[in-house]
Amino acid sequence: MKIAVLPGDGIGTEIVAEAVKVLNTLGLKFEMETALVGGAAYDAYGHPLPEATLKLAMDSDAVLFGAVGDWKYDKLDRPLRPEQAILGLRKNMGLFANFRPAICYEQLVGASSLKPELISGLDILIIRELTGDIYFGQPRGRRIATDGHFPGAEEAFDTMRYSKPEIERIAHVAFQAARKRKAAGTEGRVTSVDKANVLETFQFWKDVVTEVGKEYPDIALDHMYVDNAAMQLVKEPKRFDVVVTGNMFGDILSDEASMLTGSIGMLPSASLNTKNQGLYEPSHGSAPDIAGKGVANPLATILSAAMMLRFSLNQPEAAQRIEAAVQKVLAQGLRTGDIWSEGTTKVGTAQMGDAVVKALG
Repeated sequence: MKIAVLPGDGIGTEIVAEAVKVLNTLGLKFEMETALVGGAAYDAYGHPLPEATLKLAMDSDAVLFGAVGDWKYDKLDRPLRPEQAILGLRKNMGLFANFRPAICYEQLVGASSLKPELISGLDILIIRELTGDIYFGQPRGRRIATDGHFPGAEEAFDTMRYSKPEIERIAHVAFQAARKRKAAGTEGRVTSVDKANVLETFQFWKDVVTEVGKEYPDIALDHMYVDNAAMQLVKEPKRFDVVVTGNMFGDILSDEASMLTGSIGMLPSASLNTKNQGLYEPSHGSAPDIAGKGVANPLATILSAAMMLRFSLNQPEAAQRIEAAVQKVLAQGLRTGDIWSEGTTKVGTAQMGDAVVKALG
């Protein structure tokens, strides 16, 4: 089981270290190799995704990824910014399906900004198409200066596009996920989120998803405009089971859903290709404002490692052990600052990782 470990920037190094610590406690044989990515790679090699890092990722069974980005890189030409590393990995590895579960642990109901009755028992899976849409549309505008900004420009544009095969494959992933979840006791519903009333791209999306849905008569399908979906996630979040949507809408909605659970620091994610090779990362960013302070929440990264065991490394029992350990730690009242409340015990990044390791024992 070969794992490429790419900590990245900001708090990435801190949270990935805790996930690696947890993985090493399981008693399984992993071959882990660490490489630079993002701003750290730019500083060392002049590029956010060096050839050696890309090759390591391509040759591994899975990638454990931290986060990339820092304000100090904002004036770089866009192809050299740290965020281009994750886009490059997604494209080169063919990571088209992004799984972002939003689960509200019972111990964290009080950490959410919503009323407990709205989010208690929440279990949503957002599936985001990851290699199409406006993020990869061409052409991508006209750059007037080499620093990535547009002094004196009067126009910039990005194109939104999807092909039928791209929509079909992500739709199949969503319906199959809903089928598996239904077997485990959920409703068995796919909500496809679009903007078909305005965008031709998403009228096409809606039509293709509807056709694919006919192959899954046991799974309910409904369609929702993205603005309504954003509202319903706050108004009635438990109405959703599996949500499938495009790259940009999925980016936004999954971050919104993260706050239903109390903190984005609790949300893992998995990005998979057709071979179940995957990149696993927390849904949050590099948070340079708290980097190096030892206060970041490592649980999203630890839970991402559990997803890696389940989806790419065929170790579901080990994944369950990690998830159970995280619940045990939360039940013990241990909290990093982002999920802390009166009556619980505030701990730092390494302390939380140590607690999960102890719970595994």
